[in-house]
Amino acid sequence: MKGLVLDQENASGITIKDVALPHLKPEEVKVKIKAAALNHRDEWCRQGKYPNIKNGIILGSDGAGVVEEVGEKVDKSWLGKEVIINAANFWGEDQAVQSSAFQILGMPSNGTLAEYVQVDASRLCQKPDHLSFEAAAALPLAGLTAFRAVFYHGSVKPDMKILVTGFGGGVAQFAAQYGIAAGAEVYVTSGSDEKLKTALELGVSGGFNYNDEEWVQQAVDKTDGFALIIDSAMGETFSDLIKALRPGGKLVFYGATLGNPPMLDARRVFWNQLTIQGTTMGSDRDFEGMVKYVAEQGISPVVDKVFEFSNAVEAFERMAAGKQTGKIVVKM
Repeated sequence: MKGLVLDQENASGITIKDVALPHLKPEEVKVKIKAAALNHRDEWCRQGKYPNIKNGIILGSDGAGVVEEVGEKVDKSWLGKEVIINAANFWGEDQAVQSSAFQILGMPSNGTLAEYVQVDASRLCQKPDHLSFEAAAALPLAGLTAFRAVFYHGSVKPDMKILVTGFGGGVAQFAAQYGIAAGAEVYVTSGSDEKLKTALELGVSGGFNYNDEEWVQQAVDKTDGFALIIDSAMGETFSDLIKALRPGGKLVFYGATLGNPPMLDARRVFWNQLTIQGTTMGSDRDFEGMVKYVAEQGISPVVDKVFEFSNAVEAFERMAAGKQTGKIVVKM
């Protein structure tokens, strides 16, 4: 089969090549991939910036397709079903935190940017009927991360004022959509007025361009501060986010793309009784709840652009340029 593998000897960092599938294990299924979506971790692997990367591994964590073969211990009713794949492996029994064995599909194990993928049957979930394969492929990793941030840690409720930073990325897009569906008053930030316009079209209550030095004051004036902020950047933005929280508010962050905060306004945190909460992806229970919620609410991922598999390098270049609004999808 054809697979998109990490190839650090190639100028592009990736190569489409023939890859042999191993023998199907008794607990595994073989899925014909119809579409796969990119995540930033795929691009970081391509750039050699992700830990423990291995040349020759098929990239890709998100995928949707059809079950073509099942192992001898797998229920044969899975055959022919349209599925999405849970990329979170070995979360463990503790809902509060992942186990030390936790891994994400696509590195160090072969991922979804291929004609086929073989995974444990426990990683399958039936594709919501209202989603195309391209839309369904956009859901797993980002959708799960956002679901845990919004509901498990954020405890979002109707009329709650929340801020989602960096709208345009996959997790931020889902977090905004989940909040809107839950009846919250959702605001977003972005450095692009065009992306803010897209957010408004999705139904957010307002948006702020973080390149405007007055955006925090504008946000506080409009909302009296946020009960919840969901962020992935941290770095120097951290102090602004702390100022934008109302007393008793919570900041949930799932990344630190701008690095560690240069300082912590500890007095503001303890005096306003703020909570700073880290999060990452989610458990199997979170994944099942996420897919059910998406199906019940009829939520459709924002798909930025769909590329043919033969043009996968172009898809990676678009992600590297940061031009996307929503998920970048590769169609098989």
